[in-house]
Amino acid sequence: MAVLFISDLHLDPERPDATRRFIDLMQHDARRAERVYILGDLFEAWVGDDDDDPRLLPIIAALADLTRSGVACFFMHGNRDFLVGAGFATRTGCRLLGDYETIDIYGEQLLLTHGDLLCTDDTRYMTLRATVRDAGWQRDFLAKSLAERRRIATDLRALSQAEIAGKSETIMDVNTATVARTMRDFGVRTLLHGHTHRPGIHRFTLDGHDAARIVLGAWYEQGSVVRWDESGFALDTVV
Repeated sequence: MAVLFISDLHLDPERPDATRRFIDLMQHDARRAERVYILGDLFEAWVGDDDDDPRLLPIIAALADLTRSGVACFFMHGNRDFLVGAGFATRTGCRLLGDYETIDIYGEQLLLTHGDLLCTDDTRYMTLRATVRDAGWQRDFLAKSLAERRRIATDLRALSQAEIAGKSETIMDVNTATVARTMRDFGVRTLLHGHTHRPGIHRFTLDGHDAARIVLGAWYEQGSVVRWDESGFALDTVV
């Protein structure tokens, strides 16, 4: 049985094809998996567990059906859905993870993260991240009405798009020194993340040992998934 990893689906009612691909994956490949890990940005925006938009219900239902079938599903916050909380976990059966998680996968230690914490050259983003991850900021935001939260989320998305348009590709990618330091801190030689939307497998040497950084792609044009079984891993596309 394989373990599946996905990230950066950015599911949004305005992009039904991505939602269709996700639900299809949950109903077929994921049902045959040992475990499923969602490494952040499942949603384009998440304004709170009390969001009553009916267009989100098929996504919630697909996750709930998966976990009820006996497949464990784990969720890690991304930069778009950092407000996912206990209510979401209860409705879906997903288990919430921290910003970094080390798991054993067929005898190998694998470090998981969304990926944004590795992009330390993007100092403006890191400042914004610290603000919106603050417990006080989140408490104040969640106290607002759903309508106001949706307006703020729309404004933040527009700001993000403007910021991205004005930044170089290098700034928005991971910092290699941060990657190496993080892997040393957790004592691993393999790291898997998303966030950068640049799928690929990067092999390098870390302190004299072979190491690898696996990057999941975004789901804007097609899906991206890592399938990992006893024979190793493969980075595949989902159409």
